[in-house]
Amino acid sequence: MLQIFYKEKPIIISDKKSDLEKSLIIDPELLENLDLLKLLTKKKINSIGVFSNEFEIIINVFKKKFPEIIAAGGKVINNKSEILFIYRNKKWDLPKGKAKKNEIISQTALREVEEETGIKNLSIIKPLDKTYHIFKRGKTNYLKTTYWFEMKSDYNGKFKPQKKEGITRVEWIGVENLPSILLKSYANIRLLIA
Repeated sequence: MLQIFYKEKPIIISDKKSDLEKSLIIDPELLENLDLLKLLTKKKINSIGVFSNEFEIIINVFKKKFPEIIAAGGKVINNKSEILFIYRNKKWDLPKGKAKKNEIISQTALREVEEETGIKNLSIIKPLDKTYHIFKRGKTNYLKTTYWFEMKSDYNGKFKPQKKEGITRVEWIGVENLPSILLKSYANIRLLIA
């Protein structure tokens, strides 16, 4: 199953009908010609479903419809099993950012986490799932593909929130506080933490 979010509502691509039970089902052949974003703005529609096992083909349809932005970030865990979160635009998020031209995606993830939080002593443990969301900047809708990595750090120094990126707080969040933090987070972040 793959999900592409637009304003917290998913377009779900799955080869299991059970994943699509509560979705408005769209034939994959119609994806190029339908205004899916307009459909998702309707109150009665909570999600759109596409029954397919050809995830790459479907994602490529979206890449043709919307210019793609590549980003990378990290789910950073410390020695106490706490997760590093940033607070930006009244939402809790994981640190991430746009890839530079010709930059290796794992390097993007490490660089962005350090720049946004001021954390040190980072190392990548393993890659996590990619997330997708569509957002509007100016008059253009973009598809943002974010590559995520599980990381670890023993850093216990002072954080430096990247204020020019709108980040006002950086905090380690323990398991006991995750439910309340995730309520104020994005749907694709909840997928990574689950």
